[in-house]
Amino acid sequence: MAMKRVSSLRTMAVLALILGLVLPAVQAQAPAPAPAATSDGTAVDQGIAYVLMLVALVLTYLIHPLGSSSSTSLF
Repeated sequence: MAMKRVSSLRTMAVLALILGLVLPAVQAQAPAPAPAATSDGTAVDQGIAYVLMLVALVLTYLIHPLGSSSSTSLF
């Protein structure tokens, strides 16, 4: 009798869990459509600016290798 009671309790718990997860989803609304992606050009301009700054930084380190303490001189 005790085994039947434990089995019944487990069945009820699983059923309650399933119903608790499924029933709220039935009343849910459909998600709103996403707005169309727009670009006003500022992101592109900012990306170009970052690339140019990176190029300037690399050129600076190539032109001035290791500062004035270096024995290597390009100019």
